[in-house]
Amino acid sequence: MSDWGPVFVAVVLFVLFTPGLLIQIPGRNRIVEFGNFQTSGVSILVHAILYFALICIFLLAIGVHVYVGQ
Repeated sequence: MSDWGPVFVAVVLFVLFTPGLLIQIPGRNRIVEFGNFQTSGVSILVHAILYFALICIFLLAIGVHVYVGQ
């Protein structure tokens, strides 16, 4: 059996935390901006820290596993 849990969690979090795609923290004009398709260095750093924290929680603390195959 293949464990696809880490792959699934990483892809979903990557899409959700891509700066400027859905949400940007901090934004250029406000603290939070939605769907502006722009980014900054500070925003990349904040999103990277949030991504790292959540992926550690989901994979190490909770231990998400999705088994696919025979």
